[in-house]
Amino acid sequence: MDKASDIKSGKFPIVGIGASAGGLEALEQFLKNVPEKSGMAYVVVQHLDPTQKGMLPELLQRISGMQVFQAEDLMPVEPDRVYVIPPNKNISIFKRVLHLFEPVENRGLRLPVDFFLRSLADDCKENAVGIILSGMGSDGCIGIRAIKENNGVVLVQKPETAKFDSMPRHAIDSGLVDIIAPPEKLVREIIHFLNQIPEGKPTRHTAIKDHSAFEKIIILLRTQTGNDFSLYKKNTIYRRIERRMSIHKIDKIVSYVHFLQENPKEIHILFKELMIGVTKFFRDTPVWKHLQEKAFPALIDQMKPNSQLRAWIPGCSTGEEAYSLAILFKEVLEKTNPHAGISLQIFATDIDSDAVDTARKGLFTDRISSDVSPKRLNRFFTKTEEGYRISTEIREMVVFAQHNIIMHPPFTNIHFISCRNLLIYMDSELQKKLLGLFYYSLNKEGLLLLGTSETLGTQNHLFRPVDSSLKIFKRSGTNLNPLLMDFSSSFARPATGYFEDTKPERPVMNIQTHADQLLLSQFAPAGVLVNDNGDILYISGRTGKYLEPAVGKANLNIFAMLRPGFQNDFVMAFRKAVMKKEAVALHHVKTSTNEGLITLNVTIHWIQKPELLYGKLMIIFSEVALPAEIAPQKKKVNEKAASAREKELEQELQHTREQMQNIMEEMQTSQEELKSTNEELQSTNEELQSTNEELMTSKEEMQSLNEELQTVNAELMAKVEDYSRVNNDMKNLLNSTDIATLFLDKELNIRRYTNQTTKIFKLIKSDIGRPFTDQVSQLIYPNLAEDAQEVLRTLIYVEKQIPTKDGRWFSIRIMPYRTLDDRIDGLVITFIDISELKLVEEKLLTMNQENQLLIDTSSSVILKLSADCKILEFNSAAETFFNTKREKVKGHSFLEQFIPENSRQKTEKKLADLLAKPGSNNLQVRVIAAGKKEVDAVCSMNVLFNRSELSSAIITITQKQESYDK
Repeated sequence: MDKASDIKSGKFPIVGIGASAGGLEALEQFLKNVPEKSGMAYVVVQHLDPTQKGMLPELLQRISGMQVFQAEDLMPVEPDRVYVIPPNKNISIFKRVLHLFEPVENRGLRLPVDFFLRSLADDCKENAVGIILSGMGSDGCIGIRAIKENNGVVLVQKPETAKFDSMPRHAIDSGLVDIIAPPEKLVREIIHFLNQIPEGKPTRHTAIKDHSAFEKIIILLRTQTGNDFSLYKKNTIYRRIERRMSIHKIDKIVSYVHFLQENPKEIHILFKELMIGVTKFFRDTPVWKHLQEKAFPALIDQMKPNSQLRAWIPGCSTGEEAYSLAILFKEVLEKTNPHAGISLQIFATDIDSDAVDTARKGLFTDRISSDVSPKRLNRFFTKTEEGYRISTEIREMVVFAQHNIIMHPPFTNIHFISCRNLLIYMDSELQKKLLGLFYYSLNKEGLLLLGTSETLGTQNHLFRPVDSSLKIFKRSGTNLNPLLMDFSSSFARPATGYFEDTKPERPVMNIQTHADQLLLSQFAPAGVLVNDNGDILYISGRTGKYLEPAVGKANLNIFAMLRPGFQNDFVMAFRKAVMKKEAVALHHVKTSTNEGLITLNVTIHWIQKPELLYGKLMIIFSEVALPAEIAPQKKKVNEKAASAREKELEQELQHTREQMQNIMEEMQTSQEELKSTNEELQSTNEELQSTNEELMTSKEEMQSLNEELQTVNAELMAKVEDYSRVNNDMKNLLNSTDIATLFLDKELNIRRYTNQTTKIFKLIKSDIGRPFTDQVSQLIYPNLAEDAQEVLRTLIYVEKQIPTKDGRWFSIRIMPYRTLDDRIDGLVITFIDISELKLVEEKLLTMNQENQLLIDTSSSVILKLSADCKILEFNSAAETFFNTKREKVKGHSFLEQFIPENSRQKTEKKLADLLAKPGSNNLQVRVIAAGKKEVDAVCSMNVLFNRSELSSAIITITQKQESYDK
């Protein structure tokens, strides 16, 4: 691999790296081992939280020697750089330029790895490298299939080294992985793998030219599997062989032959690589619409009552098309002629026994709901735990069998053949053979359906188009002897085989018949019936004067058998008749015969009717008699040509004629060269058609990715299980809190409730979806509905304490229900039982009232102080003693209000010491009493501690001794 030239030409490999949960560690291990000048570009696609800012580029830049960028729209990809997908975006690549898209899927349904890898495969072909690292789900499976179909490379982290092995294991299970290794070794494997791949088409053609090795592979496939691939397109086969060679690091096809001989299992793997099963129900809707509205009704109208319509589907894959045909027939028959007793027998065959076994089961995953209408699903399918099973009435119409269309005998007496996208895998010779085989299998007026990229080629005379755009053809009336068909030697056809009974009844001979025959034989001009290519189909009368066998290989073509003299004029007239579809005449043309020169009129008729001869041409030859007087004149002229001058002129005339003949021959040669050039162009066109068919093959391979949607379905099932688990967790959490919770939607209908809610409302499961205002409750809360509507309107929560009719109390909180994307989608109402708290509150209130009454009726001065000497209580006696009201001092500092400033510090220390320990103590302090008098007071101090070990003190002044005024 010449890295410098690849980088210069812009054909360097681009590595797409897909990761999910646990992928950061694997990414770091991978990029840490990437050399700074690897010659490759790296695009990291990880499942990121769309609501969070992406930190991945900064994290990866710390461990990588390459530059790491967060991808931007229209950013060109350059080698030796790392590009990281931004949050909440899908990333794609086109012409090696990155493109960002807004995701249209729901957050849980996004598959960004598949999205990028598929675009990478289309854009870079064999230069695409896909890597799947640690992650949950199956994202990446579809992408790596696209890479493999374009001859790219797929590598996967070894599942044992992944924190989450779901993505690696799904990739490995697809059977498309080239290399499995720990993340730190993947780079080395990529470089080694790319060095093993043959360098482009020259090597491929060189390998194909090694007929011996290539044919040995064909022989080994035929010996081991019983299937002959010798007439399949060699490029298609070699592409598969080259892929297997790359996987096993084999650079020569000869070495791969030895590998196949030593490993018989590899032959079966290669056989599976060659089998491409792409199908779905009612594929290509316009085709089925035409069959339903026109083709099938016409076929049914031609059927006799209680007869059987026979159809054959070669290459049926897993049976979807066969069942689609049966369903369509059932619907058309019921609509057009339900009581005719006509039945349908479908022979569905395929070379792949595994596909046939799957088709026989008639069991399909839920994904067919996107292709089959709900009406058809309900009628023709039965829903089971495994998916949808086809109904018995449809299943009985189809017979599935393993059948090799190349080697096994065909089905006969068929009214309809559907062979779609099978011929594109075969070369022109085999296509020609199979189209002849289909012609043999079909009844008169039988229909043939081909794929969108398939044509009749040189066999277009066997079928006439019904709808060319939809590739629907009808068997023509061309007489083709079935005994001359090139059937396989694997079966022998007796001479007394099936022939269509096309013989007309023998007419009754009479005088008129004999007279007509006599007139035709004696007086009708000689004529030849040909097709639009000039091939002779029928000769009437004696044409020996005008036609003669061509020299060399037998050739019944009118252009090769015409006698010399008017070939050029005839060719131009023939072309004019074909192009304009009209009669063209040539008058007085001369041609030489064994008896001499004769003059002819030649008329070329384009045939419109009868339908059997439509498109054919009738060529009629009629001789023209010369006037009698011309002969003597010629004789006289010949007699006068005795002089030398006349002889000289005659020689000059002869020479001129020879020159003209030479010019005509040269023109004929030029026309033949042009014809040869046209044939070469036709060959080129066929090669382009072959290329188109190969592209269609690739398209079919890509469509086979749809068969892998089962992995997506499994991922969705995993998501459902996760949601179920989360739902169970939430339910248990809500029930364990012992809080009654009611979830409502925007219309105040019940969405969910916890078990405790049934103690307040009489709820049952059938109440879900009903308005909660219809429910009877124990609450004395008539404004509950109005408050709920107000919360929805203002988004401001409401909290109230509401009693019940049986004496309980609840703290009710009504809050908006917010989704993850911050949308209001209803209400959440919680009901917390506070009955015990209410009882305690009432008891506490009673005790406080009693205590306050006792304190107020006491004659002693009583104060209650907090730990920081704030006044908590102040009785009436204290109001009198200090001459102040309770409201003025409550909450203020006792020291600042009633302790003189000069003794305040000392008193504060005493109080602090006493408040530090519980118990009763006597305390003598100087206080400022009524009238601003300082009084020495003896106090009794009781210190109390609460549960938080915070103290409070009740001070009772027991003695008062007046002192001097300050």
